[in-house]
Amino acid sequence: MESFIINNLTIIFGLSIAILYVCHRLHIPIIVGFLFTGMLLGPHGYGLIDAIEEVEVLAEIGIVLLLFTIGVELSLKDLWAIKKAVLIGGSIQVLLTIGVVYFISSYLGSGFAESVFIGFLFSLSSTAIVLKLLQKRGELHAPHGRLSLAILLYQDVIVVPMILVTPFLAGVGSAGDAALLPIIAKGIGLVVLVMASAKWIVPTVLYQITKTRDSELFFLSIIVVCLSVAWLTSSMGLSLALGAFLAGLIISESEYSHQALSNLIPFRDIFMSFFFISIGMLLDIDHFFGNPVLFILVAAGVLLLKSVVAGLSSYLLGFPMRTAVLGGLALAQVGEFSFVLSRFGLEYGILDQDVYQLFLVVSILTMAVTSSVMSLSPRVADRVVNLPMPSKLKCGFHPGAMMDVLDKKTHLEDHLIIAGFGFNGKTVAKAATVAGIPYIILDTNPETVRKEQLKGELVYYGDSSQKGVLEHADIKNARVLVVCISDPAGTRRTVELSRKLNPNLHIITRTQYLQEMEPLYALGANEVIPEEFETSVEIFVRLMKRYLIPKDEIEKLVSEIRSDGYEMFRTMSGTMNIYDMEVDIPEMNITNVRVRSSSYVVGKTLGQIGLRKKYGVTILAVRRSSEILANPDADLSLTSGDVVVLMGTPEMISKVDPLFAGGNIE
Repeated sequence: MESFIINNLTIIFGLSIAILYVCHRLHIPIIVGFLFTGMLLGPHGYGLIDAIEEVEVLAEIGIVLLLFTIGVELSLKDLWAIKKAVLIGGSIQVLLTIGVVYFISSYLGSGFAESVFIGFLFSLSSTAIVLKLLQKRGELHAPHGRLSLAILLYQDVIVVPMILVTPFLAGVGSAGDAALLPIIAKGIGLVVLVMASAKWIVPTVLYQITKTRDSELFFLSIIVVCLSVAWLTSSMGLSLALGAFLAGLIISESEYSHQALSNLIPFRDIFMSFFFISIGMLLDIDHFFGNPVLFILVAAGVLLLKSVVAGLSSYLLGFPMRTAVLGGLALAQVGEFSFVLSRFGLEYGILDQDVYQLFLVVSILTMAVTSSVMSLSPRVADRVVNLPMPSKLKCGFHPGAMMDVLDKKTHLEDHLIIAGFGFNGKTVAKAATVAGIPYIILDTNPETVRKEQLKGELVYYGDSSQKGVLEHADIKNARVLVVCISDPAGTRRTVELSRKLNPNLHIITRTQYLQEMEPLYALGANEVIPEEFETSVEIFVRLMKRYLIPKDEIEKLVSEIRSDGYEMFRTMSGTMNIYDMEVDIPEMNITNVRVRSSSYVVGKTLGQIGLRKKYGVTILAVRRSSEILANPDADLSLTSGDVVVLMGTPEMISKVDPLFAGGNIE
């Protein structure tokens, strides 16, 4: 018997390694890899596994550990901080999806219980896939990233009531009010038990356990808490999954939650792999090949439906169109909790095999394309916001939207625009206040805008990647733009659009990663501050202090590192930051322009062009490849690709700019 189980486990893990490696190379989510593994191993595939019941037992443990860790990770304080996005946004997304799917299923001939339950299944998205992709793309703290996280948190919690409602949909728990009262009483008793355990019992017990400094004893205690509460709820006629979730909530309110979570995650991942493999074993691939067009069309319909509903949820919260589209596309797939819920639907007879097979195939297809959908989402969002529609629709219906407010403000000139009011934006605003620099703040978080406006900040609701918003912020009269938003695609679009609207604007932008620097310089940024580089500098400073290096020597080294590093980045970008020239002349601007191949000035000498004589614009330097020609002679001929440093009034520089860009001046 032992060798029989070991043989099956060896086959499962061996095939999983090969398939997951292929999935990694093809950028396919790991969950899809496990499902595909189960499909190959199961009775509808090659039938390599006979111990299906044993795998299902391990899968049940995986569900218990998954819901337990979700409960441990769930911080009620963190949820309260984003309560509006979680409660309102999540409720709108889930209820709207259930409602739309219900009407579609009913129209196609499904009964009430089946239609509602299918709505449950398709209302949930994949927390594991979405958060991993957002983190990988550096968008977790972007507006659409925070929105997606809030809605996903709501979905992770709402799955527990869905599990509780499932028996009633199946008619198992619908014996009237007499049967409902005991369940309500049990629920109240469980809530009281959880509150008491979280506040007094479990922290006291775990404190005594941790005093022994025995990690094995601590781990076993956490497992016992999880299994005990799960067993208790099961014995009361409720689900094991609910008990595991409540046990996680008990641990989450203690100071031991982080250690408990780190101990459990490896075991959870192993057992969850069995869960997805067991789901894959139930998948009959013949259903797909019997009518592949139908399955693909249904999957495309689910992606479109969920994108629209999730985007609408974000939009109704007050976020702009672009953020809503990005958030909607991120939540378009079916989630892993839908597989957990589907097992209950199958167990209670709500779903028949044909509908279950349709659900499995469609879910796997939506998961498989999630990475590609999120990669394309910035382009889709740009296309949507560029459609002919009122500016009000693009900016959202937040009461503090800048289309309603900015027209009433005093006209500013030579001011600073701060795009994004997170930590970096607030720091810049404080510095500007101290220096007496007039500034305008743009942000897409309605709550931040409302709160900061009450404090007297000149902050307005608007997406800085939109032309109308930048124009209302008087970007043509602004002197400096500081981009502090967390969305890489939005940052690039803001820089590109700002440079087109104001060629003389000095643009400073932050970015998380070094590889983002070159595209930003190419789009027109004057200075790019990479957090990755600055973090390494700070680590270097802490290291030197630890080794007791004198403060003045550390400052000198840091200055050299920053100087060499940023010069290297600028050289790499192929542009020249002329603001390194220490000059500050009132009413005069210094800017750099690139000579295009179609330019009027190609092949002409500086004397023939006569910029200073004709237009009052002085050529300070010419950069040709890696060579800088300072104070060039009048007989120097310009060639395509040269970078010319100009000094003059903003009006005159704007007039001569077409000469270098490929136009002419009459």
